[in-house]
Amino acid sequence: MTEAPTTPPTSTPIGDPVEAIVRAAESALTVRRRYQFFVWTQSYLSRLIPHQLAVCGSYDRASRELLFDVFNSVSLDPALMDALGDARSLLMQHWQARWLEARGRPAVIETADLAFTSLAPVRDALQAAHFHTVLVHGVSRPQRPQEIESFFVFASQDGPTLAALSSRLELLIPHIHGAWQRVQAVERDVGLPGAPQAPVVRAAGVTLREREILGWLREGKSNQQIAEELGISALTVKNHVQKILRKLGAANRAQAVAQAMSLQLLDRPATPPPRPRLLP
Repeated sequence: MTEAPTTPPTSTPIGDPVEAIVRAAESALTVRRRYQFFVWTQSYLSRLIPHQLAVCGSYDRASRELLFDVFNSVSLDPALMDALGDARSLLMQHWQARWLEARGRPAVIETADLAFTSLAPVRDALQAAHFHTVLVHGVSRPQRPQEIESFFVFASQDGPTLAALSSRLELLIPHIHGAWQRVQAVERDVGLPGAPQAPVVRAAGVTLREREILGWLREGKSNQQIAEELGISALTVKNHVQKILRKLGAANRAQAVAQAMSLQLLDRPATPPPRPRLLP
């Protein structure tokens, strides 16, 4: 089995992106599964294009439309999640149209420009998450620019920095496209009849505390950092993580987070109801 890409060395100078671009391109070739793509975006790609939201779409021949996956490291409104994952939503149609208007170049779009009345709820949800700017790019079929093969949306809470990185995205788009297309092909093959099937994961088996820890894992926190956030010991966190891996059938933390995202465990409220107060 191909190993997931590892986190890039911290010695790579962030101010000089040349080596980081080379490393990102090389490591993209190792990406085969969805969880590996998630690790790659959170490590190599995020060094070059910092983001807390990535929406990745690939054209599906069977359904004849783009199918989208959403990777987010901050909590988002459920209605916004639905719109981001739906190729037919007005939001995704609008962003694709803006990219086509840019003649296939990276497009910087202000979320305040979502002036349609029907888009007001998702616009407000984007801005509530401090996503005031998105950067979109994709790949169209040769000689047929209107036929989109893949489409990507990146959003950062630091909008001005993201907006200045369109040239980097232009350099990286062939590698992002290639990695995501490879993921789609491999995931389809795994799902073919007769192929080894992944164990069925039951979301109900994951407790509120484990979902809370999964949220911290998604943000890349260590056991010690999570322990400090929750006021428990690092050993207790380690035990929770081991239980999470078993329940989700995951080999590592990144795969567990990707599995949790696919089950929408991280999009539901993870806080238990308040305990009743005892009267004096």
